[in-house]
Formats: sequence, C-alpha cells, structure tokens
Amino acid sequence: MGGANEVRTVRLPSGEAVAALGQGTWRMGEEAGRRAEEIAALRRGIELGLTLVDTAEMYGEGATETLVGEALAGIRDQTFLVSKAYPQNAGRTALPKACERSLARLRTDRIDLYLLHWRGSVPLAETVKAMERLREAGKIRHWGVSNLDLDDMEELVEAGGSACATNQILYNAGRRGPEHDLLPWMSAQGIPAMAYSPVEQGRLAKAKALAGIARRHDTSPAAVALAWVLRRPDVIAIPKAGTRAHVEENGRALDLALTDDDLTEIDRAYPAPRRKVALEML
Repeated sequence: MGGANEVRTVRLPSGEAVAALGQGTWRMGEEAGRRAEEIAALRRGIELGLTLVDTAEMYGEGATETLVGEALAGIRDQTFLVSKAYPQNAGRTALPKACERSLARLRTDRIDLYLLHWRGSVPLAETVKAMERLREAGKIRHWGVSNLDLDDMEELVEAGGSACATNQILYNAGRRGPEHDLLPWMSAQGIPAMAYSPVEQGRLAKAKALAGIARRHDTSPAAVALAWVLRRPDVIAIPKAGTRAHVEENGRALDLALTDDDLTEIDRAYPAPRRKVALEML
C-alpha cells in the first residue's frame, strides 16, 4: 500500500468534511517499548489518508495525548484532531483548564473537535456554554459528546446544544443497539456518529461469521468489520492500530464494498435490534 487513499468523508453539521476512517489511540503511549512503533503507525495512517486522530485526556492520564502530540509534530495541519474531557472537568471553570492541559500535551494551539467523554454530574447546559466559550476563544473548532444515549441527546439539544458536531459511541456489527433509535434520530438531526471499537477491540477480527466474507473478498475479517461500519454514510470509524502493518490492514477497508449477500450474512450472525437497547460503553 503506497500513498494516501481517496478516503470517503463525512460532513459535520458545519459542513466541514472529515475522513470517514480515522485512527483511535486508546492504550497508546502506555508502554515505553512500543512508543516508536505507535508513533510510526499514526504517521503511516496519516500518509494513507486516515487523517482524523482521536484521543482523550483519560487515556494514560495524558500519556496518550503526549504521544499523539509527538506523532503529529510537523504534520499537525494535515490532521483533524479530536480529544475528550473527563465528565468531572466539564464545568464552567474546569473545562478551560482541562482544555489548556490537553493543548499543551498535544503541542497545538487548537483542538479540532473537543468532546465530553461521558455524562457526569455537571449539567449539560453548563457544558454547552463552556464548550461554546472555548470555541469562541479559538481553543477548539467544534465540540461534541460521547457515550450519550437518545434521552441524553434530546436533553442536550434542549439545553442549547444544537451545535453538537458528533456523538462518539460504541458501535460495531456485534453492538447494533444504536440502530433502533439513536442513529435514526442523529441522522434526522444531521449529527454524524463516531464509532469507537468498530472491530470490538479485535474480537470481530476473529469472528467466524466474517471469515468467509473476508475470503471471498481476499481481505481480512477486520477489514470486513470496518467496511460494515463504513457502509453508513454518516458514521466515522476510529479503529486503533499500534503498528504500521495494522494501520495498512485497516486502510484496506476503504476499498471494500460489501455486497447485499455479505450484509445478509452479517445480519444473520448479528441481528439488528428489534427493541430499545441501552447504549453500551467500554
């Protein structure tokens, strides 16, 4: 695999287009012996067009943001950088401080998309106001949320959060609960979803149900799992890859078009929900 792919994009509510296939970083930067390899993987992903990079202050208690900052040195302007704040840091005075700490670790002057990692005790209306102040100050370009179910999202909009750019959720072939109500509601609102753990932390890469499909397409089950998530035009997938080989494997999902028969086979193994399923988290 050579240079950048023609990566499909997803439009944020602002109209800005971002890569539909990005890079997650959970657990990166926690083992010194893997640091160089992880940085090389992130940089290789960006070469391949996977320019959306997702991280969080929670990951390694800042260690992952520090690694991402090192990986993006000299190529920051080629990327769309996402980070997330702890719920206890989502208040009027705490959020600006958390953002400044993340900016310092990431070695940048702005975060492209800043998310509330999950809902805590801070009122959503207060978080919305704090996010908007950061945006007006130029510290962040867009803001959004993570791990919010439908009732939370409805409350967010009622609390003045109509500018929410995304909701990052657990979504993959084995975790289809959001298809019942959350994803249709978000689509109607024009809010794209960001799917974390789209390969279920590697478990779907070993799934027998995907192996046959992978053989037919001369690819890997992981690529099939990613292509399944990417079949939706308003979903961004952010798989983690800690090696160059792994990120190149993920990139192969961009060229994989699943057939109706493939999708039927996946539906048989992983049925769509028939009722409300509470949003799951990892």
